[in-house]
Amino acid sequence: MPTHLRHFFLPMLDHIKTSKILFLDIETVPQVYHFDDLDEEKQELWDDKTKFKRKEDQSAEDIYDTAGILAEFGKIVCISVGFIQQNKLRLKSFYGDDEKELLTNFNQLLKNHYSSNNDLLCAHNGKEFDFPYIARRMLINGLSLPSLLDIAGKKPWEINHLDTMELWKFGDYKHYTSLSLLTNIFNIPSPKDDISGEDVARVYWEDNDVERIAKYCEKDVVATAQLFRRYKGQPLLKEEHIISVMDD
Repeated sequence: MPTHLRHFFLPMLDHIKTSKILFLDIETVPQVYHFDDLDEEKQELWDDKTKFKRKEDQSAEDIYDTAGILAEFGKIVCISVGFIQQNKLRLKSFYGDDEKELLTNFNQLLKNHYSSNNDLLCAHNGKEFDFPYIARRMLINGLSLPSLLDIAGKKPWEINHLDTMELWKFGDYKHYTSLSLLTNIFNIPSPKDDISGEDVARVYWEDNDVERIAKYCEKDVVATAQLFRRYKGQPLLKEEHIISVMDD
């Protein structure tokens, strides 16, 4: 890493133990595939929710393909996680059609293994998307929040969330940088070698291939963990040191 970047990052990140971080990524889809599959009330609610996002010539139906990014109209089909121990990244995915089941299993993981004041969650754009989305879907599914996601009443410095996009902002709140761009400039192998985010709903609803989605999701977890290592000035993990339960 260039010296001028290390000057900014290291004082902030040196004290963070990578072994205490759970890296994660989620994949989401609309709860129903087509706008016409919504009941009349949900169509009206979608129209109201999106009216300020639409262009003048767009209808509510025209932008329904974005429904998966809203927790009120989408659902999680995969949560992939990874943790680094002894210089190895171990991956596991919770995925399937039963959202409550995968959320319950993920919730149990956090409660059993990531509930201390030193544990952290890390995702790219996690503070704006992954973390609140998971929390909202847990509540919708009647699940109690694990401590890492139960942030109500906490002070900002008490919330153990890391966001690799936020770390890159350096206080510039208007600045958005994709994971793909950051992996490119830091010479990290691109995770986008199969499907893209735009393909997830199709692969789920038309191909019924949620395992393919999980493999794609794990690649983003790998990219996020590698990016965090580059932020800390550490070498990338070698491919043979990245272990997925799906490959067992």
